[in-house]
Amino acid sequence: PDSRGPPPNWPEIVNRKLQFPPPLLGAIQEGRLGLVQQLLESGAEAPGGGPGGPPRNVEEAEDRSWREALNLAIRLGHEAITDVLLANVKFDFRQIHEALLVAVDTNQPAVVRRLLARLEREKGRKVDTRSFSLAFFDSSIDGSRFAPGVTPLTLACQKDLYEIAQLLMDQGHTIARPHPVSCACLECSNARRYDLLKFSLSRINTYRGIASRAHLSLASEDALLAAFQLSRELRCLARKEPEFKPEYIALESLSQDYGFELLGMCRNQSEVTAVLNDLGKDSGAEPEAEGLGQAFEEGIPNLARLRLAVNYNQKRFVAHPICQQVLSSIWCGNLAGWRGSTIVWKLFVALLIFLAMPFLCLGYWLAPKSRLGRLLKIPVLKFLLHSASYLWFLIFLLGESLAMETQLSTFRGRSQSVWETSLHMVWVTGFLWFECKEVWIEGLRSYLLDWWNFLDMVILSLYLAAFALRLLLAGLAHVHCKDAPDGAACRYFTTAERREWRTEDPQFLAEVLFAVTSMLSFTRLAYILPAHESLGTLQISIGRMIDDMIRFMFILMIILTAFLCGLNNIYVPYQETERLGKFNETFQFLFWTMLGMEERSVVDMPQFPVPEFVGRALYGTFTIVMVVVLLNMLIAMITGSFQKIEDAADVEWKFARSKLYLSYFREGLTLPVPFNILPSPKAVFYLLRRIFRFICCCCSCCKAKRPDHPPVPTFANPGAGPGSGEGEPGSYRLRVLKALVQRYIETARREFEESRRKDLGNRLTELTKTVSRLQSEVAGVHRALAEGGMRQPPDGASILSRYITRVRNSFQNLGPPIPETPELTVPGVVGTQVTSEMGLQDAGGARRPASGESGPASPARVLVHREQESEQAGDLAKADELGAKEGS
Repeated sequence: PDSRGPPPNWPEIVNRKLQFPPPLLGAIQEGRLGLVQQLLESGAEAPGGGPGGPPRNVEEAEDRSWREALNLAIRLGHEAITDVLLANVKFDFRQIHEALLVAVDTNQPAVVRRLLARLEREKGRKVDTRSFSLAFFDSSIDGSRFAPGVTPLTLACQKDLYEIAQLLMDQGHTIARPHPVSCACLECSNARRYDLLKFSLSRINTYRGIASRAHLSLASEDALLAAFQLSRELRCLARKEPEFKPEYIALESLSQDYGFELLGMCRNQSEVTAVLNDLGKDSGAEPEAEGLGQAFEEGIPNLARLRLAVNYNQKRFVAHPICQQVLSSIWCGNLAGWRGSTIVWKLFVALLIFLAMPFLCLGYWLAPKSRLGRLLKIPVLKFLLHSASYLWFLIFLLGESLAMETQLSTFRGRSQSVWETSLHMVWVTGFLWFECKEVWIEGLRSYLLDWWNFLDMVILSLYLAAFALRLLLAGLAHVHCKDAPDGAACRYFTTAERREWRTEDPQFLAEVLFAVTSMLSFTRLAYILPAHESLGTLQISIGRMIDDMIRFMFILMIILTAFLCGLNNIYVPYQETERLGKFNETFQFLFWTMLGMEERSVVDMPQFPVPEFVGRALYGTFTIVMVVVLLNMLIAMITGSFQKIEDAADVEWKFARSKLYLSYFREGLTLPVPFNILPSPKAVFYLLRRIFRFICCCCSCCKAKRPDHPPVPTFANPGAGPGSGEGEPGSYRLRVLKALVQRYIETARREFEESRRKDLGNRLTELTKTVSRLQSEVAGVHRALAEGGMRQPPDGASILSRYITRVRNSFQNLGPPIPETPELTVPGVVGTQVTSEMGLQDAGGARRPASGESGPASPARVLVHREQESEQAGDLAKADELGAKEGS
């Protein structure tokens, strides 16, 4: 029967069951449609109670046979046989569901449509056809070739079959996002209790579908934001479920690649501006979006989407050439020749800014809107200005250290004043005000996400603590000398020698804190290293090495403590050596032993041979374990981290440089330390204006707030601009994203088709299927001729023969082209000159021609009507369509 005919009478089919005929699988394998129809008609069981009798219970083995028959027909591409099976056999939901999976797996959109229509008509069982949750607890589907959790939409998305995925989504199919790992709801609890492995595999397969390019493209309104959020979620799942960490890491990398490739679909600057600047409504509530509404300098877009990518750690997206081009153009501003200038010229300009830094800051302080003020707002010059200020601060620290060395008699006691040792506090005050403004602009959470800010807080805290201790010392001296000028307390805090000071003396603590803080201040200079490619890569590598050392310290402390207790317990009763027998001394001895700075003779005790032997054994074991094993393991870890950075050096450096660039794009913070602590005329003017508006209630003029970034006028959006409607920026951004997604899908389809054309295996499979269909038709013609009947030729038989010839001629290195099959005329009959077996042999011979043949023979000579001689061969797509219809 024709698959496009009226729908079958479902009540009649429901009330009857078919016995599975054993030759059915062979007939499907050979593609014999007539034999399949005969077997289905002969296998119909006559119910005992007449045509309307009750259905017979079918055994599970027979049920699996029917399911296998339907899946085989779909897998072999016999659409006509598939239609006959669907029209004559009552398949339940699970059978149709698995057949749908097979159709998706073999990429047959037409069969998918038929099966979806079948599911739509089958409403009697009241089963949700959009989920497979009922089959989760059913062991009867364990024989399926598909893993748990694989739905038709999930499978289509995993294979990036955009047409089938869109077809399923139009029918209402969705991929439900799995619950969190720690979810304790009834569904998750029952699933874990029933089958933990199936539950885990179901989660993994679901995330494979969600992270696929097809699902991100078709199921998300904002594909970029969905990719960013999914990447973060998968990264968290890799930490929470370490047993599936490789799978989650691979999916996370796939999400990052999708964002990278989608950005590459941009074709002009207006599209790039819409994608990188507009944050979108859905991402406003995200924690990573905190602080993204901050304003940048005048003329600089806010780059909200790019900063969101930085917060989501999307390194490949940020390192994309388009993003880097945008950042570099903003970084240089109006200095067009800066990017192409030499290193010598850049160093010369940096030196001039370093020397003229006070005068430049004074000029900006007086006239921020002047030409000099606008020039200093360019990010690269702002960066050089702040770097020069920090270098001056380090020079002052060195100056204080040299002054202490030259005036040793003054600084050895308490004769120096607080201000003589605290000139650096002018810069510290500026740094403190700078950090407070950063917290105000970025927000506390965004501020704490940067590890450099933690170092700044530590440095400032230590400076303030040292300064507070010096003030405390001066205050104590003032109080004690005021009450009793000749007392011991006054003498202690004013003229006492250093050897007379107590251990907890405030000046001791202040000097120690200042020394540590000075060291940390010089390490803070590494923040500017990402501006240079080689230095930035080294800075990133050092950071990773420090992380390895911190993790290595846990193992080191465990082993060190074990040997420390053992050796200390051996030498405590004897006290034969000054280096062992005390906990503190033993710890120092073992620590310096790791660095090879101790002598072996320390553990010798000739008077006590047994403890000496055990002590030497423990000391030798410690040396082998620590020096030979653990230290070399640390070196291997550091080498591995360095190699990982070197393998992705370009991406890592560009990501670090982008964060450095973005920190200098913000509005304000132009004046460097310590000039920022001076209230500028601009700040005074803004303060007075705000007070005036607050008092006079003149805020109504500010209610009509302009959008931060109006849409860029384009040919596709000519009305965009400052006067556009309120909702146009978001709509233009969505239109741009949809255009990018559409280009991405078209590119993926072209690449898929190109790979299929280049794949010899796929072409051989297509040829085998076509020859099999032709063979079944030839066999049918032979049977019709043997019975003395006349049969009309199938539609497209001539085109089918030409298609086979063209496919064979397209193979490389298979000899000269094969001429098209000559057509012979037999009135009203389609015949052949060879049997079906010879057709198969010739088809195989088409793949393996004998060497030296001038022209291989045709596999089958098809006889057609004279009426069909005028039919055109058409292209390959039309031949495929007609070849698919010839079996019906």
